[in-house]
Formats: sequence, structure tokens, C-alpha cells
Amino acid sequence: MDRAISETVDAFHRGQFFLVQPRDGGHRAGMDAMLLAALVDADRPVRVADLGAGAGAAGLAVAARLVAAEVVLVERSAEMADYARRTLALDENAFLAARAQVIEADVTLRGKARIAAGLLDDHFHHVIMNPPFNDGRDRKTPDALKAEAHAMTDDLFESWIRTAGAIMVPGGQLSLIARPQSVGDILAACGKRFGGLELTLVHPRPGEDAIRLLVTAIKGSRARARFRAPLFMHADEGHAFSPFVDDLNNGRAAYRRTSR
Repeated sequence: MDRAISETVDAFHRGQFFLVQPRDGGHRAGMDAMLLAALVDADRPVRVADLGAGAGAAGLAVAARLVAAEVVLVERSAEMADYARRTLALDENAFLAARAQVIEADVTLRGKARIAAGLLDDHFHHVIMNPPFNDGRDRKTPDALKAEAHAMTDDLFESWIRTAGAIMVPGGQLSLIARPQSVGDILAACGKRFGGLELTLVHPRPGEDAIRLLVTAIKGSRARARFRAPLFMHADEGHAFSPFVDDLNNGRAAYRRTSR
């Protein structure tokens, strides 16, 4: 199939940066990636790892908003890693190219294999992740790229958060987005590696059940977990984003932690 037909180049943050991604197959980035990116806030130079980055939407959204951030996009799929590389090669993204790179590697690598892939111990100030969210017993999509991006394993959070803890500096911040049903697995995986968890439920509208969970945590912290006020994607009626979510989506604000 003609590459121009099988892919799209999409604007994010109101045209501040662009993403090359599959038109129909694979995982297309959207609001989840922008909410995840909004969890990172810094007023100094920082190194950020985006685990399971796909075409790079969340990591590049961080780099576009934080001009002193250096971002590593980590992606196992060779095809999606290629989308990320071609995203960085776009003329429109020239202001990001010097501060971002792609590592084609499995997030679950351990020890010397992980280091050899370029994921060094105690290196990143922030690690962000949007892990696969479908239980392996769920009905699987026939699209191979999308199935790989969406199918979770029993120990997924344990293996991904273990890697995050290994590559992050002490006091560094983990940020992730997941389904609310995963809260138990996330708490268990953070264990003694991360403390000070702040959890935010994301609802479509007031009165509707939550569809996403935002989590931030600090490596080595002993602070207790806390639930923050919920976020609502939309007002009571209509499809327009609520003003605060619209600001997050368009890179005009960050969802800051209340404490370290």
C-alpha cells in the first residue's frame, strides 16, 4: 500500500508539533497521550523517558511544552519506532529533533540487556508510560499493531514500573495513565520503589463512571498515597472539552503534583 495512503500527519497542541502515525492500523495517539504529557512539570533541564512511546505523542508533547526537556522515546515495535523516527524528521518538528531520540527496545528488558539497549541506571528525572490496557482475555483486535499496543500481560505493571524505578534518579517522578480497574496492580507494582502516589480519576462527565486513572509517584518517597479531585473531560452536555482539560490537551498547562 502507498505510504501516503496508509499514514497521516496530524497536528497536536494546535499545530505546535506534528505526528506521523498509521491511518487505520496500529494505535493512534489522542487525548490519553496529552493527559499523560500534562503530568510532567519542571522549571529546569530534565531527562524524560517515554516507555511504550508508539509514534511519540506523549514524549514530544512534553518536549514541546518544556523547552529544556530532553526526551527518549522507547518503543518495542519496529514499525511504530519507524513512525517515531519519521516524526522527528519532519521539518515542522525541527525544534524538537535535537532534544529527542528513539530507542527501539522492549520495556521489560532487565540488567545488562536493558543498559545495552540505552536505558541506563539512575538516569532519567521523569518516566512516563501509557501501558497496554486490555486484559489478555479480552476479545483481540485483528490488527496486529493495535493488538500489540493494547494487550496486557499478567505482570505488565510490575515489569514496566520495575524498569521505571531502575532508570530513574532518586526522587524522580513516575507518571502513567491507565484504566481505573488497574489501580490494585499499580499500587502493588509501586510497592517500596515509589511513594507519595497521587491518583486522579478521569470521568467523561459529572455523574458518569471514570474511564481513566492518572498516577504520579516519587522514587524513594515514603509519603502516603492520596486521591486528588477528579477531572471531567466534558461539561454536563455536548462534546466540547472542559476548559481545564482543553488547556492540558493543547499544552497550555500542566497537571502539577501537590507535593514531592
